[in-house]
Amino acid sequence: MAINLSKVTLEKQGDSHKIDLTKESGNAHTEITINLNWTQKTKKNGFFSGHFGGTQSIDLDLGCFYLLNDGQRSVIDGVQFSNGLGGPKERLTKQGRYTGIPWIWHTGDDRSGAGGENILVNPAGLSDLKRIVVYCFIYEGIAKWEETNAVVTIKVSGNPDVVVEMGKQYNSKKFCAIADVLIDSKKSITVKKLVSFYNGHSDCDKAYNWGINWTAGSK
Repeated sequence: MAINLSKVTLEKQGDSHKIDLTKESGNAHTEITINLNWTQKTKKNGFFSGHFGGTQSIDLDLGCFYLLNDGQRSVIDGVQFSNGLGGPKERLTKQGRYTGIPWIWHTGDDRSGAGGENILVNPAGLSDLKRIVVYCFIYEGIAKWEETNAVVTIKVSGNPDVVVEMGKQYNSKKFCAIADVLIDSKKSITVKKLVSFYNGHSDCDKAYNWGINWTAGSK
């Protein structure tokens, strides 16, 4: 694990870091931001692509599984809502809700990597939340993680960013469980690096026993 004043990089599987949610002075609302950013690279598909303009880009999606203290569980990601931006954060949709249960809201789909994708966690709901598993998957493009330069960053004001670098991975599977976020209390959370690969949502579900019924999705 590498630590400096601005960030903590979780380098090895199983590395963990506790984030103190009380460090932000003068603001009781210490919002938790989970960001996925990557470099959009366009790959040529075969010999003739150079002549006919055929290309293939890599589209990553950020998502999370969440578990509430009362046993409720579900997932939120870009495939779950179909129109890119999804619904407003005040109303419960397939991209979550910020102002009420589950207190987690996906801000919208990004297919370029230019702005990245963000999931916001409302600190007002930490007493309801028990666990969040952050994941990422390649929606379009071949599974070459090393070409994405993808980075997942968990940001809390007053604390160094917690970083998991996805762009250093070599794996042919398109779905990756990135980090386990355990809600210790209203005062702290613990982030643990997972970086384990699976053949999609349901395969990862079997590994972690989420217990969710899956149907095909698209965006």
